[in-house]
Amino acid sequence: MQLSDFEFDLPKSLIAQNPAKTRTGSRLLVAQSHILDTYFQKIADFLKPGDLLVLNNTKVIPARLFASKISGGKVEIMLERILGKNQAIAMIKASRAPKIDSILLLENGVKIKVLSKNESFYTLDFRTNSLPDLLDEIGHIPLPPYISRADEAEDLSRYQTVFATQNGAVAAPTAGLHFDQELLKSLQQQGIQHCFITLHIGAGTFQPVKSAVIENHKMHSEYFEIGQASVDIIKQTKAAGGRIIAVGTTAVRSLESAAMTGNGKLKAMRRETDIFIYPGFKFQLVDLLITNFHLPKSSLLMLVSAFVGHQKMLQIYQHAIAKKYRFFSYGDAMLLELKASK
Repeated sequence: MQLSDFEFDLPKSLIAQNPAKTRTGSRLLVAQSHILDTYFQKIADFLKPGDLLVLNNTKVIPARLFASKISGGKVEIMLERILGKNQAIAMIKASRAPKIDSILLLENGVKIKVLSKNESFYTLDFRTNSLPDLLDEIGHIPLPPYISRADEAEDLSRYQTVFATQNGAVAAPTAGLHFDQELLKSLQQQGIQHCFITLHIGAGTFQPVKSAVIENHKMHSEYFEIGQASVDIIKQTKAAGGRIIAVGTTAVRSLESAAMTGNGKLKAMRRETDIFIYPGFKFQLVDLLITNFHLPKSSLLMLVSAFVGHQKMLQIYQHAIAKKYRFFSYGDAMLLELKASK
């Protein structure tokens, strides 16, 4: 397929700059036999007892740092992945790219050495005993590039799911932002259980696909974990005829990566995945998908297209734009049903 197949015009006014007043107060587009407009707090109306929600419990770290060169030039650092107590891979925004072996100065005077560069990513050495402590001290919440404001106190909680426990992401699993503890408890009382996987989302999630032929695109790699308890409840749900509902594209990528690695059999694992899901992909585990509205030409939009079909995806997005849904990380949500196999 061509990259142009995944392009659409989105009014800037529909790009959400702030979260909804309440987590469950966002709108919900339901695309099953037909398209229906409702609110996220009513999602139970479209689920069944015996269904299972799979949630990503990754926790966003304060991964954006501001620094300067010895010459005085300003530098913005977006961490991609922490490698140890004092090293990390990062993307750097500066008027001129920093040279290898050069020194950058953080706001608190800590020095960073630029060790190497691989494509868009730098390996940095932080002269500190604990990088996590440094991030807690001067790091900023890494809001996506399409949110045109500085991070605020509210973002500390709202750009984080209520079930986030595993430090490591530099972007939120945004489909999970619509849940609060009260909704999760209510769903459990209705027989709709949940379990957790972990996929630490990297900054590469915001990079657009650039290959004119999408099959030539190479995905960035991300770390994920699926524990034995989650494997067991997923298998039990399937065996009992329940549906697996992935909350977010990260849950889809984790589940389908694990299924592929295990030759169709789900097993507990910890590993990297660079799975690229685009039209033609054969889903093995996921039946329903809860997700936000994604960027044009993005790999996430291609995953949605694979899940519901390309024409259905275009129809959904046209409907959402016409109905003025809010897009991207702080935007509204969709509940999608896997297209029937031919």
